Amino acid sequence: MIHARLRDLGAALTAVLAAALTAALAAALLVLAAVLVGRHIEHAHHTLFVHWPPLFAEWDPHVGPGTPAAVAVAVAVVAYGPVLAVRLPWRALLATAWGTALAWTWSLALVDGWQRGVAGRLTTRNEYLRVIDRFHDIPGALRGFDGHILSGSPDPWPAHVAGHPPGATLTFVLLDRIGLGGGGWAGAWCIAVGTTACVAVLVTVRVLAREALARRAAPFLVLAPAAVWVGVSADGYFTAVAAWAVALLALAATGHRARATAFGSGLLFGLTCYLSYGLTLFALIAAGVVVTARDRGRPGVGSLARALPFLLAGLAVVPALFTLAGFDWWEAYHLLIKRYHEGVGGIRPYGYWVWANLACAVLLTGLATAAGLNRACVTLVRTRGTKPVSGLPAADEARLAVLVLSAVLALLVADLSGMSKAETERIWLPFALWMLPACALLTRPRAWLTAQAALALLLNHLLLTGW
Repeated sequence: MIHARLRDLGAALTAVLAAALTAALAAALLVLAAVLVGRHIEHAHHTLFVHWPPLFAEWDPHVGPGTPAAVAVAVAVVAYGPVLAVRLPWRALLATAWGTALAWTWSLALVDGWQRGVAGRLTTRNEYLRVIDRFHDIPGALRGFDGHILSGSPDPWPAHVAGHPPGATLTFVLLDRIGLGGGGWAGAWCIAVGTTACVAVLVTVRVLAREALARRAAPFLVLAPAAVWVGVSADGYFTAVAAWAVALLALAATGHRARATAFGSGLLFGLTCYLSYGLTLFALIAAGVVVTARDRGRPGVGSLARALPFLLAGLAVVPALFTLAGFDWWEAYHLLIKRYHEGVGGIRPYGYWVWANLACAVLLTGLATAAGLNRACVTLVRTRGTKPVSGLPAADEARLAVLVLSAVLALLVADLSGMSKAETERIWLPFALWMLPACALLTRPRAWLTAQAALALLLNHLLLTGW
């Protein structure tokens, strides 16, 4: 009897591993196809406007001052991460995760050197710091913001300023006002804030799918290939704001100081919408949180309904402030769509990017995430009564699957919209972060962590990324 059970368990583990490897191989082939097809299209037609499709990057093998640290962090997380994630007290785990994510992201950024990798990133011609002096009168700049979005308007905004609501630019204006001006401080802000996003995801997974799965996900959140673009792009900062909005919503939905956390969640969701138009799709991830919180069955789940007025009150704050200051979100969004199609967005072929963007998502999240998402899909369709191979409760795995697949849904909607043709390795950072916890459903974590670290190191050392 015992031998039969061991044989059945071994067969099940082998099948799970085979499915995971198949999903990873399919993801790798998708990337290969995007590279080969993209190079052909760009060579023949020059319509992709990227030099190393599907990424906005240049082929530039190099090492830098961050190389030894990046390798050391990767080796340490692979060797000790899974064990420490299980043994550390919860609060110590959160602090360690953030500290390690900081070390990983800083070291990857410094592979390109201080100026090229950090201080100069947000000072290029399309970036936010180029317009700081035009916000000397903040109310006046907000009132006239829409008038400079179109390329043909007087003194048009640079691409990234025009492509986002003014909350993004205003962040760097306010940093400058308090004495933290320049590219160095802006880059440090994006890394310091952006790396807290892994803590927000851990908090969310813990309250929705229990602590064991959060602990299993921690090393993968820390050692994510996405760190290549968190350091340094403003989208890393946007990622953290959106992530904490979701985390506070999860806390409110499960009865943790529901009124205060609901108000904080609404406040951050409102700010998120004024950092990036596309992040309104986080409503889908929020819906996933509510669904999983209801399934969680905690006594406090009904408190979200009682806290709903506080959530809505928080949600109204940032839009009200910007509207009173004279900024019209809807008008700006429609003007942005027009500018997008007038520029390279109207030239880049949808037929290529609608699937090549998904290859960017693979490079952003890693092969382990592709394998984990496959496992998440299997989890949701698992036959009732079948025990999960991971040994964790099936209901917890299912709630985690709902959470990560809601992020996949948001990403797919963004993809199909046609408003994200190329450059999604940074644009989709906020969505990609919520796909990474799927790695908690995998067996053999050290092997998958090695694959994640190797991908990030190869990307950062072989390519000079544009963000």
